[in-house]
Amino acid sequence: MLKQRTLQTLTKAVGVGLHSGQRVELTLRPAAPNTGIIFRRIDLAKPVEIAVNAKAVTDTRLASTISANGAKVFTVEHLMSACSGLGIDNLYVDITAEEVPILDGSAASFVFLLQSAGIVLQDAAKRFIRVKKEVKVSEGSGENLKWASLKPFEGFKLSFEIDFQHPAVDSTGQSVEFDMDTGTYTKDIARARTFGFTKDVEMMRSKGLALGGSLDNAIVMDDYKVLNAEGLRYGDEFVKHKILDAMGDLYILGKPLLAAYSAFRSGHALNNMLLRELLNDPLAYEVITFEDELSAPKGMAQLAPAW
Repeated sequence: MLKQRTLQTLTKAVGVGLHSGQRVELTLRPAAPNTGIIFRRIDLAKPVEIAVNAKAVTDTRLASTISANGAKVFTVEHLMSACSGLGIDNLYVDITAEEVPILDGSAASFVFLLQSAGIVLQDAAKRFIRVKKEVKVSEGSGENLKWASLKPFEGFKLSFEIDFQHPAVDSTGQSVEFDMDTGTYTKDIARARTFGFTKDVEMMRSKGLALGGSLDNAIVMDDYKVLNAEGLRYGDEFVKHKILDAMGDLYILGKPLLAAYSAFRSGHALNNMLLRELLNDPLAYEVITFEDELSAPKGMAQLAPAW
């Protein structure tokens, strides 16, 4: 039987929210089989639990926000991406503010935290959502077209294409495909950082966004070049971060997907729309387990190696 996974022990981190600028403490704790991933706002007078699922998403402007019972947590996608890449099924995320800390702007710090806590197998079958027919959503037309799709695939792979028309981005790879069977999430995807443009910072801060952003937790570009002294971590870091985000957004479904995801200029909003479109068609998917671990796709069955 291919088993569910949780942490062996708890682990903690302290950081600031990318948009809020608030100091936040994060504690990741083991959870029982079939719990799923649950965020807990422990700073509130009465702690509120927010279970991760596609319909818990209430805002997708610049980040994925989940809400329940009047409480919210935003910028969950990088932590969710790390959980997806490492195959974590059950987890409590205790948080002391409304935004997950940005840490270094990628999923690498969350991967380190999860792996340092230890990943253990649980005595319950891992449940997957297998896509049975194509589901696609789109927005805009012509130069403004964006789309995302899920197609049947016995495994999990993602392909993404960006189109930013910026000198620093144009000089890098603008499309990438990542297959969990043949790639290694921790090495190929997890270190890709979020990115932004100096021209947008003033506008965003006037709206109370990007208050915690800096060269320490994002790739920052002026009109021509990357301003970070160390440059890029990958030759195609921009589009790889889009893959990282997509993995996090899709894992908000609550179970790992068996599907091929493809996207052109997609973002948090379209990714969530895609999940809702999938769930709205009972004929488009099924929930399955693997009694024989050897029959499962290799990339979904093996524990991710340490750094």
